[in-house]
Amino acid sequence: MSAKGLIGIILAAIIGIPVFIYLVIKVATGGMLLDAGSPTMTNEAVIARVQPVGFAKLDESGPPGSRNGKAVYESVCLSCHGTGLAGAPKFSDAGAWGPRISQGFAKLVEHAVKGFNAMPAKGGAADLTDDEVARAVAYMGNASGGKFTEPAIAGAAVAGGKIDPAVKGKEIYDSVCMACHTSGLAGAPKFGDKADWASRLKDGVDAAIKIGIAGKGAMPPKGGYQGSDEEFHAAAEYLINAAK
Repeated sequence: MSAKGLIGIILAAIIGIPVFIYLVIKVATGGMLLDAGSPTMTNEAVIARVQPVGFAKLDESGPPGSRNGKAVYESVCLSCHGTGLAGAPKFSDAGAWGPRISQGFAKLVEHAVKGFNAMPAKGGAADLTDDEVARAVAYMGNASGGKFTEPAIAGAAVAGGKIDPAVKGKEIYDSVCMACHTSGLAGAPKFGDKADWASRLKDGVDAAIKIGIAGKGAMPPKGGYQGSDEEFHAAAEYLINAAK
């Protein structure tokens, strides 16, 4: 072999080997080398990728506007505020929340409703009402030393008063209980059917409601309703009153 041919082979090896290694790495990483400065690795892009995971858990068992701060936090806010993702103040981290709490409740709610920095409006859960967002803000702020008051839930008891079955009870029935009790699905006593309800009420109204809270047969506890026992009690009263 001539000296010129040997030099050509050496040059080809010098150039070819690094190219081959690069291609192998590129294939092994799915065709993309991760770069912290890449548009796909920004805070906004990371949040966009995790949003479907968090928002898929959103509890729909309560009627719109009825979810309390804890329920909204656990279903929507936890994915970022539980870990401090993209600069979100971590839950119960007084150091991170202190400067924000000092801005006042109204300002924090405004940021949460409209969106702020990497956080989208309402945390990306467009079906939340402004009051539900405010309750979540109060819940998170209070866990870090705030003294905010969650906006009241319509139809809920005020200052120890009784929840109105005709208002809140009907609201819960329409959104949660109707699916089974309208048609008698899975043996549920039908709405307004005195014969269906007679055997359930033989031990009294309170006993029947206690069974509903605990769940029985195909019915999960509180029929799957995630609100308070008192609110469920109002829904049960609404059902029972219709069968009297």
